[in-house]
Amino acid sequence: MVSLAEMPRTIHTTGRGVKIAKALQIGRGYDLQVSEVVEPPPRHTNRLAGETSPYLLQHAHNPVDWYPWGPEALTRAKLLDRPIFLSIGYAACHWCHVMERESFEDEGTAAYLNSRFIAIKVDREERPDLDQIYMAAVQAMTGGGGWPMSVFLTPEGRPFYGGTYFPDRPSHGLPGFPQVLEGIDRAWREQRGELEDAGRRLVGQLAAQSANAIGAAPGPDVLDTAVALLEQSFDAARGGWGGAPKFPQPMTIELLLRRAAAGDPRALPMARRTLDRMADGGVRDQLGGGFHRYATDAIWLVPHFEQMLYDNAQLARTYLHAWALTGDARYRAVATGTLDYVLRELTTPDGAFAASQDADTDGVEGATFTWRAEEVRAVLGDDAALFSTGYGVTDGGNWEGVTILSRVRPTAELAKLYAIPNAEVEARLARARERLLEVRARRAQPARDDKALAAWNGLAIGALADAARLLRQAPEGAADAARYRAAAERAADTILRGLLDADGRLARSWKDGRATGQGVLEDYANLADGLLALYEATFEERWFTTARALADAILDRFGDLAGGFFDTGIDHEQLVTRPKDIQDNATPSGSSMATLVLLRVAAFTGESRYRETAERALATTTPFTVRYPTAFALWLQATDFALAPVAEVAIVGDLDDPATMALLEVASTAYAPNRVVAASPLRDGPSAVPLLADRTRQGGRSTAYVCRNFACRLPVTDPDALREQLTELTAAV
Repeated sequence: MVSLAEMPRTIHTTGRGVKIAKALQIGRGYDLQVSEVVEPPPRHTNRLAGETSPYLLQHAHNPVDWYPWGPEALTRAKLLDRPIFLSIGYAACHWCHVMERESFEDEGTAAYLNSRFIAIKVDREERPDLDQIYMAAVQAMTGGGGWPMSVFLTPEGRPFYGGTYFPDRPSHGLPGFPQVLEGIDRAWREQRGELEDAGRRLVGQLAAQSANAIGAAPGPDVLDTAVALLEQSFDAARGGWGGAPKFPQPMTIELLLRRAAAGDPRALPMARRTLDRMADGGVRDQLGGGFHRYATDAIWLVPHFEQMLYDNAQLARTYLHAWALTGDARYRAVATGTLDYVLRELTTPDGAFAASQDADTDGVEGATFTWRAEEVRAVLGDDAALFSTGYGVTDGGNWEGVTILSRVRPTAELAKLYAIPNAEVEARLARARERLLEVRARRAQPARDDKALAAWNGLAIGALADAARLLRQAPEGAADAARYRAAAERAADTILRGLLDADGRLARSWKDGRATGQGVLEDYANLADGLLALYEATFEERWFTTARALADAILDRFGDLAGGFFDTGIDHEQLVTRPKDIQDNATPSGSSMATLVLLRVAAFTGESRYRETAERALATTTPFTVRYPTAFALWLQATDFALAPVAEVAIVGDLDDPATMALLEVASTAYAPNRVVAASPLRDGPSAVPLLADRTRQGGRSTAYVCRNFACRLPVTDPDALREQLTELTAAV
């Protein structure tokens, strides 16, 4: 006999680690009496069939009687007095697919689950609020987490047992999923009071974790300490932080770029080493330009092959900023290649951006992306040897008998080895990549999750807008800038038209012409950030006014009187606790992005309420930012902005006038993270951007005003004079 207490995942409901459900005996075998199955759905059709989420639709034909999260499922659990089995995952999740094949498609397992539980399936990308609450619960219970997430709840939604992937039979120290179901069922019937008490205690613990107190305002020492800690944990040989698995950390790199621009000599070498190693590695699709989710090793070679919009949006922006700071053309190429991947593979028919591409192709992870040496030779002919030498293609492969492409030799080394000029090497490699990509496009492709999330689209809009702004004055950059601007504007129009209602409330997800879910803090904050970037790329005031309205909604609907922000609005569905996650993960914390957005809006408007709220939020995180810089990297960027001599630049003049464009080139095409730029064409009536209020041309010429805290220096009409004022302000303490 196996007891629930013997399972490796134990439930800790107090600081002393009290274990619940001890010695609950689990029987072997099933009791599958048909009379116990309540209202079975038609075979292989369940309640998920009407959803829009590709992840939920993947499970719509399971024999499990899945419900989507909602009143029907929760009411059913209470009426039948059954525990809830909550399964949370996402479309690109490899182990989610494995658990589906092993357990959710199994008739016997499904029948047992249907007869004793209410089974709810949730797409974590559609419902980050639920994912956050129940992931925190699983982490408290087990010390770890991941997806698929498997959580057992009382009918009221309180978690009392959980884990991640469970195999269909015991293996590698994990109990089989049928054993778990039997153990929970027996515990629910025989020791229910103990389980319910544990659930109440755990919910109380989660609520207590969301509380915070105002601490000391961060000072410059916080930023110095953060860089020192990053230096201590930095992998100097291979870039990045930590070992296998190794994750790109664009927010951390962005922080280092900021500190490098501020004069910290420690920062840029770490940023560049990491950017270079990631760009060379298999974690980057060397043909298609996009980045995979993470490397399963410590050397950036073998990726987990799923490709996420949020990774590619953030990394493209980071490489753009690295190019703007250093002038290294390689970073620009990586950035544009990444954005081109987004436009090519993730653009939906209505112009928004899809969430992800799967890790698997026809059930095989990475099948689309790997190569055999004979395939490369057949496609490239005479160029095969050069390409194979440069990209590590061998007959034996570098992963499970095949090759994951990675750049193993630089251009100069190849030029010397093959006795040809550097330019010829680059030209031949570029042609080879194009030919291989054409051939690869004829292979089976990974599935795409077509839902467009407000938050992730906000990140993509911001990256495209920055590209449009930074590239427009670069040599041969005008064409790229124009198409990136068009893509950003189209996506912004689609998201706002589909997800923003007349009352200023955002929905979370857009697919097939349907908006679903309530927007959470990250939706408002990320979209506002993207729209502010789009305003600075276009100077169309509709983008600024919408961004400011979203910032106002953050203040009105998400603020915590104790400081900081909740992740759900005041009118959000009432859950077992109101989540408040401040840690930056693969995506920015909604709270950290909201803080940075409010600081930027304050710089555009001069209104103290935005800055005061942001400063209170920063004060709640100071104890964490000085200890865990990689987990609070965007908070540290917001700290950097809050402490910096922010330059507020207002330019007045015809935007098509070369004189105006010359001023804009100085003000907005350099790497200047602690600067905001507003520009206004000649018009009747006041501007919607307060920074432009009462600004006039001097002597009929295009004019720039450089301000700090809305106190402005003398207006200038000469680009060199503008550059001098900006340099002086940046150097001010």
